Amino acid sequence: MSDVSELPSKEANVLKGHEGGVLAARFNSDGNYCLSCGKDRTIRLWNPHRGIHIKTYKSHGREVRDVHVTQDNSKLVSCGGDRQVFYWDVATGRVIRKFRGHGSEVNAVKFNEYASVVVSAGYDQSLRAWDCRSHSTEPIQIIDTFSDSVMSVCLTKTEIIAGSVDGTVRTFDIRIGREISDNLGQPVNCISMSNDGNCILASCLDSTLRLLDRSTGELLQEYKGHICKSFKLDCCLTNTDAHVAGGSEDGYIYFWDLVDASVLSRFRAHSSVVTSVSYHPTDNCMVSASVDGTIKIQT
Repeated sequence: MSDVSELPSKEANVLKGHEGGVLAARFNSDGNYCLSCGKDRTIRLWNPHRGIHIKTYKSHGREVRDVHVTQDNSKLVSCGGDRQVFYWDVATGRVIRKFRGHGSEVNAVKFNEYASVVVSAGYDQSLRAWDCRSHSTEPIQIIDTFSDSVMSVCLTKTEIIAGSVDGTVRTFDIRIGREISDNLGQPVNCISMSNDGNCILASCLDSTLRLLDRSTGELLQEYKGHICKSFKLDCCLTNTDAHVAGGSEDGYIYFWDLVDASVLSRFRAHSSVVTSVSYHPTDNCMVSASVDGTIKIQT
């Protein structure tokens, strides 16, 4: 059994400013800043440890569903209900480019390691890859083998991994053009990768998180207790990969032991659905966001 005392349990800061639900909150790569986005069509940059709002980015015409920042913190990418992917300069707040091509809402975006390519996941059952370095607004690749909305995407150096409402987690090896599909039998609304890269954690709409071995597709463990039936809820592993964290539709955050799947901790973090959880890359600290409009830092 893991040591529960090392898990975040107390509220260190509340970040307020969004008008309406917050759909995602993410630490940057070094954990010194975080980004949030939501129903009010804005993206916000924060110093979460001091509780300071730094900048607001406005250009989206509908709700902003996801945001990701480059390793060097100079660029960010966002997506949402207006079917577009926005590529921003962090310092100036200027939109460098708008990528258009999705036929419906865009659910998730990620930069590759070199920040040269953005991959977006859409309600139109497709993944699209966009070249940040060229001036073209056309996608450089479209993957449309899914049979329902693509909700979440992760990238490695050579692979695109995506989770879909069609019940699959699919891995596309870009070098050799191979697709591997793992069918979980339940709608997948979020995936995240373990820090060691060996596992994929998938949040499914039957109120179950499932841990898959990346190399074999084997189901290693299932985590239950939370409620996830109708919202997209983030899930992640803690920075040591020893615990699984996830939000719940009743406002709680859950922590499970990675190996035996026991619930080690649960606490009421928000007054409504916890849409997003992001773990600090080095410290024992997390940021969560909710439909109730708040963003909270837990230590």
